[in-house]
Amino acid sequence: MKRRPRPSPALRLAVRAGAGAAIGAAVAVPLIRKRLRIPAPVTVAACACGPLGIAVLAPRSRKRDVAMFALQMWGFIMVHELPFDNPERLRSRLRSGYPIVTDRIIGAGSLPSTRLQRRLARMPGVAVFNRVITWTHWLWFFEPYVALATIMLRHNRRFPKSARQLAAIFDIGCAVYFAVPTAPPWWASEQGLTGEEVRRIMVEVGEETWGSAWPKMYDALGGNPWAAMPSLHFATSVSAAISLSEAGKVEGTLGWAYASTLGFGLVYLGEHYVTDLAAGALLVAVVRRGEPLVEPLVRTVSETLQRLERIASG
Repeated sequence: MKRRPRPSPALRLAVRAGAGAAIGAAVAVPLIRKRLRIPAPVTVAACACGPLGIAVLAPRSRKRDVAMFALQMWGFIMVHELPFDNPERLRSRLRSGYPIVTDRIIGAGSLPSTRLQRRLARMPGVAVFNRVITWTHWLWFFEPYVALATIMLRHNRRFPKSARQLAAIFDIGCAVYFAVPTAPPWWASEQGLTGEEVRRIMVEVGEETWGSAWPKMYDALGGNPWAAMPSLHFATSVSAAISLSEAGKVEGTLGWAYASTLGFGLVYLGEHYVTDLAAGALLVAVVRRGEPLVEPLVRTVSETLQRLERIASG
């Protein structure tokens, strides 16, 4: 069998330097973009190239898969806040009416969030219930990644597909945040747009739980308040539940228990409309069903990265 010619040292150095620069830009550009007034499209492109740089430089392994996903999530966290750089311009495109209309249809004339809050307010022990549901919400910052870690450690061959689907859900959802900025029910209620009160119970519990530290915690984690459609909280928890179900019965039961509780909590807490949750579930279906359709493109990108990987490794 004819051996491939070895790449020249200059080409190898150029490929490695380019991949390293892509990784560095993915980390650095989001941190300096405001100070240097870097345009949003440049920031998005820099974040998108980072995981590709890791694919070129690092040999195929579990560690590389984890590093690529971690850098992709770093990019999502940085990019999903970009629309809120200019709140006035974003607010001029803000959509508030359509989820109110659809949720009123679902709630038979009243918002499901309002119905749940009014009904459960009379329940004995509602303060404890509110804390439990709020903590379920807060745990979302860890749950999708704990699910992926479980799959990686116990069902490693399923990890690349699960991580790829979860990353696609985050990325497509982020694109919708740019295209259709939508206000959550608590915000619409504060602006008098719902015609009925929707409390933001999470903030009430946060103030009680964390006291004077709460404002700083909220500012650090609050992000873009108009990124409600679709509900990525629900979409990613459903995706994690499906992946866990494919891995095992016990894992799947735990995953679906969390996703169901979170879905209820998001509506009850006033964080999302039922419409947002439905859109999140639809997004999961689109990603899973659409994966075979984009397989030729994925294969082409993968083959290109493999060629660059061979050059970089010499």
